[in-house]
Amino acid sequence: MRIREAREKDLPALLELARQVEPLFGPMVEEPGFVPGLSGAVRSGDVLCADSRSEGGTLAGAVIIAPEPNEVAWLAVAHSARGRGAGHSLLEKALERLDSRRPVRVVTFAPGVVEGEAARRLYVGCGFRDAGNQGRNPAGFPVVLMQRPVTVP
Repeated sequence: MRIREAREKDLPALLELARQVEPLFGPMVEEPGFVPGLSGAVRSGDVLCADSRSEGGTLAGAVIIAPEPNEVAWLAVAHSARGRGAGHSLLEKALERLDSRRPVRVVTFAPGVVEGEAARRLYVGCGFRDAGNQGRNPAGFPVVLMQRPVTVP
């Protein structure tokens, strides 16, 4: 599986991936501002894709980073690619692009949310720890802020 920067031509596949995960994250694709925001993140090089597709296929996953707040803004793995390391590969590449001299943040599922167990294992395995309750996401699931501490002195 190859991790690479997303390109404008990936937008349809990125939107399909977003549609797949809307039951977990809440409405995205039809929300005003989502497509322009995604397109802007692609143009700025802040979207990485897990590409194991053949021509015309779908992406295995994607991650959006936000360099200024130093956070993983969005990470999604296609249903068909789950359990194959796409999430881990994406997160590792995202962490390489974020500032390791500052804590890295992500908002993800709270402990006990069955649908979010894989995401929590991924983040905990990469050094993230719970740092505070964040209420509920737009899909209604309880979420928390997780932080990865500074890794470079």
